[in-house]
Amino acid sequence: MIQLKAKSYKPKAKYIIGIDEVGRGPLAGPVVVAALALPPNSKFKNQKSKLQLKDSKRLSREQREIWFAYIRKQPHIFYTTAIVLPKIIDKINISQAANLAASLALAKLIKNYKLRMKNCRIFLDGGLYTDNSKIKNQKSKLQLKNIKCATIVKGDEKVPAIMMASIVAKVTRDRIMSRLHKKYPAYGFDEHKGYGTKKHRRAIKKNGYSPIHRRSFTLKK
Repeated sequence: MIQLKAKSYKPKAKYIIGIDEVGRGPLAGPVVVAALALPPNSKFKNQKSKLQLKDSKRLSREQREIWFAYIRKQPHIFYTTAIVLPKIIDKINISQAANLAASLALAKLIKNYKLRMKNCRIFLDGGLYTDNSKIKNQKSKLQLKNIKCATIVKGDEKVPAIMMASIVAKVTRDRIMSRLHKKYPAYGFDEHKGYGTKKHRRAIKKNGYSPIHRRSFTLKK
């Protein structure tokens, strides 16, 4: 039995929404944000694994895949993802790109699952913020005054919904980079997922930039 309960807050809501991002640091590929809605104080039975729920960085690839499959099968857990591509990252910087993706992911979640803001509490992992103007532009017909978000320092270690969102974001981005490896095999995206490993840097030096490289990152490095 896995008790999904966070001690850092006392929810009085139908859903706790957690938002987390993956892909701030890589030299290539998009930044990906997941927004996930989870009933508060939920209990779930994981028949296939006794894995403890953790932030995606503290799980192996195989463990993340197990949790991702588990999350997808739960009828009362909803999630959406949003990405911002390297060209936009170069234009507006990675911090703004991550916050833009967070805003878009939240707007999609609210719209797709017809969630009512008064029934939700929204928590973002530290460093992420939402821009209500971006949500409004998504034609989600929201009452912006009802959107209240809290950014939690180390939220991916405290709030189960953020932990799950981090897993969804990580698995989603890794799969994107594995697909991009087939298109740009010279860079080894299937191994390092765009991060600045020695192998990746050598590949950039040898082959130049691909269309999915973040020029603002690689030039600075």
